[in-house]
Amino acid sequence: MTPVPLDIMSYITEENIRYWLEQFRSLGPLPGILLTFMKSFIPPLPTLLIVGVNGAVYGLWAGFLYSWIGMVLGCTLTFLLVREIGKSAFVERWASKPRVQRSMVWIRRNAFSYVFLLSIFPVGPFVIINVAAGIARMRLMSFLVAVGFGKAIMIFCVTYIGSNVAQFLEHPVRWGGVLLFIAVSLWASRKLERHFTRSSAQEELNDSNQPSGNSISS
Repeated sequence: MTPVPLDIMSYITEENIRYWLEQFRSLGPLPGILLTFMKSFIPPLPTLLIVGVNGAVYGLWAGFLYSWIGMVLGCTLTFLLVREIGKSAFVERWASKPRVQRSMVWIRRNAFSYVFLLSIFPVGPFVIINVAAGIARMRLMSFLVAVGFGKAIMIFCVTYIGSNVAQFLEHPVRWGGVLLFIAVSLWASRKLERHFTRSSAQEELNDSNQPSGNSISS
């Protein structure tokens, strides 16, 4: 028997998302905000799909605003929850993962750049970003500014595509640019993450090789 999570994920298609957004259109922006808000708590949800459909249903500017509000709220809530329960067994398991450990070394020193740069890309380790920032106890205002600006850039690009999908259908060659954008985003986010973690490891090594300031010269 197929596991329930797989059944749920197979149900998340462009047609179904658009149908439910239209069905609850009377609730105003709430469906569009809730959809992107859930992304922070259900990582498999496809960011490009839900943000693009928001743009198609609500239009460029409204779709952008609703997606941005929902995604920033979700990221911030995740960050605050992790920061408050940083010593719980669940978060400690997350923190024990090598990928998170490597990220946290760098994020403690360059938290703003880490969150901002990785928030720009529509594909990447979203949950790890929020969790690592929370465990590292990044300042709330710095996190809000970094994730707010980063997500704004990403969401606007995706919403623009979603709100002009008819033009993309008339000119299929434009989808080549979309696929290239996705591929470059994934590649760049991985390269940035590896660069940051390598830099942090080198800094740690340099620090460990420095003589102690408490040593007494003969």
